[in-house]
Amino acid sequence: MVERLYSGLQAGRLIDINQTKKGAGNEEAAGTGDSFKNLLMKSINEVNQMQSEAEQATTDLMTGKTDNQAEVFNAIKKAGVAFDALMQIRNKLMDAYDEVKQMRV
Repeated sequence: MVERLYSGLQAGRLIDINQTKKGAGNEEAAGTGDSFKNLLMKSINEVNQMQSEAEQATTDLMTGKTDNQAEVFNAIKKAGVAFDALMQIRNKLMDAYDEVKQMRV
């Protein structure tokens, strides 16, 4: 019996992970979604883009290209929250790596 486990967020929607028995079906289930590396790199690129947009908005405000302070503040806050979330993910990954590293075989 195949059970569906919904966990994780990818761009605001739930990822559908098929939980199957160990055996021949695992290769197919693993190939259906993005790899963890691709998901992580995509998130890093999105945070980098948000930070670039916040920097550009700040520059536009300082040079007088825009008068909308709320939009600039929103872009800065959005980039800050995204960066903080990415740092928390990094910290959790480092904690998990340290735990695996300390396991005895």
